[in-house]
This record gives sequence, C-alpha cells and structure tokens, in this order.
Amino acid sequence: MLKILTHLGKYFLMLKEVFNKPLKWSAMKVLIFKEIDDLIIGSLGIVGFISFFVGGVVSIQTALNLTNPLIPKDLIGFATRQSVILEFAPTFISVIMAGKVGSFITSSIGTMRVTEQIDALEVMGVNSLNYLVFPKIIAMLFYPFLIGLSMFLGILGGWMAGVYGGFSNSEDFIRGIQTNFIPFHITYAFIKTLVFAFLLATIPSYHGFYMKGGALEVGKASTVSFVWTSVAIILFNYILTQLLLSK
Repeated sequence: MLKILTHLGKYFLMLKEVFNKPLKWSAMKVLIFKEIDDLIIGSLGIVGFISFFVGGVVSIQTALNLTNPLIPKDLIGFATRQSVILEFAPTFISVIMAGKVGSFITSSIGTMRVTEQIDALEVMGVNSLNYLVFPKIIAMLFYPFLIGLSMFLGILGGWMAGVYGGFSNSEDFIRGIQTNFIPFHITYAFIKTLVFAFLLATIPSYHGFYMKGGALEVGKASTVSFVWTSVAIILFNYILTQLLLSK
C-alpha cells in the first residue's frame, strides 16, 4: 500500500512539473503534430478494423439469442447501438489503446532514459517532462475523434452483419438504432473518452520517465504501464458511470 501511495505522489508531482516552464510554441507545435501522427493517425487502422468486426459480432450474437418470436427484430439494432456507444467504443478501445499507444509511449520515453537523452535535455535547461509529456496530452485531446469513428464503424459493422447475414432487414435495424435514443449517452461516452485520453497519455509517460535499468527494463516498464493504465481505465469507467448515469 505504501508503494502505491509513493507512486501516486510521484505521479501527481510529475503532472505539476509537466505544466511548468513550457517550451516555446514554435518548438512545441512541431512536437504536438508529431504526437498526433504517432498516437492518433497511427491508430486509425487498428481501431477501425476492431470496431467494424466487433460491432458485427455484437449484432450476430444478439440476433442468435432472440429465440422468442414475440421479441421485435429491431432489438438487434438497439442492442448494437447501446453496446457500442456506452461501453465498447469508449472503454474497450481504450484498453486496446493502452496496449498499443501506452506501450509505445513507455518504450519511447524509457529508451530516451536508458540512452541518457533525458539527462542531456535537463543539462541544457529544458523541462524534460514538459518536452516529453505535454505534447502527448495535447495530441490525445483528439482521441474523441478516434472514438467517434469507432462508434460509427461499430454500428455500421453491426448493420452489415445483421442485414447481409440474414438476421434482420435494414428497416428494422435502423428503427432499433433510433429507438429510445438518449443524446446524453453520447456526451457520457465522450466525457469518459477525455478522461481515458488523459490516463493514456500520462500513466505510460510516468512509467517510461521514472524507469531504471537497461533495455530489458524498458520492456518490463511497458508491460507494467499497460497493466496499470488498464486498471485505471476500468476503475474510472466504474466511477464515471456511477456519477453520470446512476439516478
């Protein structure tokens, strides 16, 4: 328990230092665009692929469980929409991104630590945490765009699987998507997404920045950062759901 509290304290001290002594905007702008390319644009393919096919799986599984003929077929579209918007897109994709983006962040910063590049930045008077972490936080502000795309492709995949798989017709599926739609669910999903984006940018950065050792420890730090980022995402998912959706 004491070890966890120590890490929490160091994490919050790191966040404080991230926003101190900011780099010049001309240099920071280049870093931010590079991080957007690495973290957001570089993740479009895997997010799109997973979202499309998982949406299809949700649709098929819902259809296969509708054994009672009295249950309307538009429930397939309704269940697909609710599953994708409320949990799959914001939470499941974020856990996957903890593996892809989180490991990349930890390994890249950890490699700089091992090769003493971070020490060189500090010798030159550069705030290394601001230089390394702040651009990642700003880049991850575009993460809701990725989740919005995931929502669209998940529902599209569900529609294609339901219609072309012969489980539903297009009219029933679209009617199910529109049934009892609550706009706040979209707001709730994007609030979660922004919180998860901050966790995805900062927790892996913490593990990479404060790691010790050589190349082997970089791999271990990447694994540990994935575990703790996933734990934080699941924990905050529960807290935010309790705060925003419970009545």
